[in-house]
Formats: sequence, C-alpha cells, structure tokens
Amino acid sequence: MPQSFRQTDILDLARQQGKVTVDDLAARFGVTHQTIRRDLGDLAEAGHLERVHGGAMLPSGVTNIGYEDRRGLNAEAKARIARRCAEAIPGDCSVFLNIGTSTEAVARALLHHRNLMVITNNINVANIMAANPDAAVMVAGGMLRRSDGGLTGAMTRRLVEQFKVDVAVIGCSALDEEGDLLDFDIEEVQVSQTILRQARQSFLVADHSKFLRPAPARIASLAEIDRFFTDHPLPPALARQCDEWGTQVSLD
Repeated sequence: MPQSFRQTDILDLARQQGKVTVDDLAARFGVTHQTIRRDLGDLAEAGHLERVHGGAMLPSGVTNIGYEDRRGLNAEAKARIARRCAEAIPGDCSVFLNIGTSTEAVARALLHHRNLMVITNNINVANIMAANPDAAVMVAGGMLRRSDGGLTGAMTRRLVEQFKVDVAVIGCSALDEEGDLLDFDIEEVQVSQTILRQARQSFLVADHSKFLRPAPARIASLAEIDRFFTDHPLPPALARQCDEWGTQVSLD
C-alpha cells in the first residue's frame, strides 16, 4: 500500500477508535514497526495525531475534536452504551439529555419508550425524539452553536432551572484519573452543572476514548453521578473510588 494511502487509513482508524498502536497497525498493514512509527511521526508533524507511548491518538488539549469526527468515533460502542442507559430509564418519566453524540445515541434508543417528557439543549436530540409520538419534547432556548446543534448560555440555564427531572443523562469530553468529568466549553459546562442540580438521578454516558483525553473545564465528579454507562472497565484505582462514592458502573 502506498504511504499516502496507508496514512489516510491510519487517520481514519484513529478517528474511529480514538487511539492506534504501533503493534496493531504493523500487523494490519503488513509492514515493519519502524515504518508505522515513521507514518505516525509524519501525521503528528502535520498536526493530525498526537504521539503517545506505543502509538498515537487524536490531538487533544483545549480544542475538541470536530463534531462529525466525534459522531463516527466508537459509534458501535456508543450505541451499545445508549441501549443500556435507555433500559434503565422507565416510561412515564421526565428526562434531560444534554449536548453530545453519546446523548444523541441515547435519544435514538428511547424512540420506543412511552409517555416521556424530554427536555434538551441539543437540537439534534430534539429532532431524533420528534419521531417518538409518545414523547413530549421541550427545547431549552439559548445561543445556538452551529457546529453541533447545542444551545448554551444564561437563557438555557434559566429554563433548565424551571424543571426537576427524574433522570438527567449527560455526556462529557474527557474523564480524568481522579474521576472528574471534563469538557471544553465553559458555557456548556455551566448548563450541564445546572442539569445535574435539577435531576433526581444522574446518568453519565461515555465510551473508553474519553479516558484518553484531557479537557480544561470541570463539570463534576463521578461522585455526583448515580450511574456511569461505559464500554471498558475503569482503571482499578478509579473503580475503587466509584465503589466508595456509590457510583454504579454499568459496562455494555
């Protein structure tokens, strides 16, 4: 395979999985580890990937991954996580779904639930839930973020404060080793914090790629979350902390 095609495929794999390893790529493409390291070096130099021990991952730091790339990242895992989360949400209840591709997956998994009231600051979620004739959908107004259909700002927070929902389902951009939920946009973070305060139960949906990425703004701690739906076991130290906090971790 020509180098340019191989590097394109490597980048596509990184977008799907969040991280790629030298060992896996060498076996996949039938080339030497040195060749893969050179490919990863080229992609890192171009700003497409960030080198880590044993491989590379999508760049992170103070800017989030593009929305369409996030939508395709671990899509199958997100769908499985979403189904598990939806199973824990009964009919005849009120639910808040915030911004993110994982909460959009939860919305799709709720399409056959009956007698739901869904409040959201995510236009994509509202459009998905519109296909459920047994769901009342309320959109929290605010400043539209065109990149992902999110609504944020003081107006959004004021509307959220008018409700006390049975279940809040939130996503995050990153989860650090101390159990802090992190994101990139402080306006979005403030809305998520308000959502958590106005919920009787709080659910987090996040796949394992969130374990690999930093982000600058803190939403909350896993100690404030009732159930965490994910696809990989947590690091042992964090798993023990969740046990102490009473945070239930549900693996797909």
